[in-house]
Amino acid sequence: MSRRLPVFLLLDTSGSMRGEPIQAVNNGLQVLVSALRQDPYALESVCISLITFDIEANELFSLTPLDQVQIPEITVPQAGATFLGAALELLVDRVDRDVIRTTDDMKGDWRPLLFIMTDGSPSDLQAYREAIPKIKHRNFGNIVACAAGPKAKCEMLKELTDNVVCMDTMDSAGLSQFFKWVSASVAAGSSSAGVAAPTTLPPPPPEVHVVI
Repeated sequence: MSRRLPVFLLLDTSGSMRGEPIQAVNNGLQVLVSALRQDPYALESVCISLITFDIEANELFSLTPLDQVQIPEITVPQAGATFLGAALELLVDRVDRDVIRTTDDMKGDWRPLLFIMTDGSPSDLQAYREAIPKIKHRNFGNIVACAAGPKAKCEMLKELTDNVVCMDTMDSAGLSQFFKWVSASVAAGSSSAGVAAPTTLPPPPPEVHVVI
């Protein structure tokens, strides 16, 4: 079996994502998977896991080879909190369970990539902050967090990773560009797998701004 590149997607499905935003996310995920399937490196190595978070965190599917990924229709509750801390705790559990470690006898998976998108800030702030050192201990190849829309809090995401981007709007065009950029970032990760340094991210599109 070839070494895998695990890619974890954590997506906000809180009540404020109702309507066009969640529809744009659904469309964007299809764009992401379709684009990656055009890349031979990604097709050979990438496995994707999808976790959503609102009033609870849910794993929609565990690490799945790219050619077998079936994106379900994501829905959101009428209203509700943004339990990003719970999502990170679930992620830690899944990384420990599903990512294959390198041993003396066997090469394990490549360092996993993590992409987070939220349109708010963590409702479970204490759990979020308690989960951050656990995430940093898991040796991700890169962690990218996107603050989408005017209510998203970039400074909260900065506590987790230096790679924070923001989007001013939550429309279909902007989110589509974001997911295309995630696809390009994953493709870059798959082609440079095995490099000790963090994955170099491609330049984001105009709709996505890097937070310094």
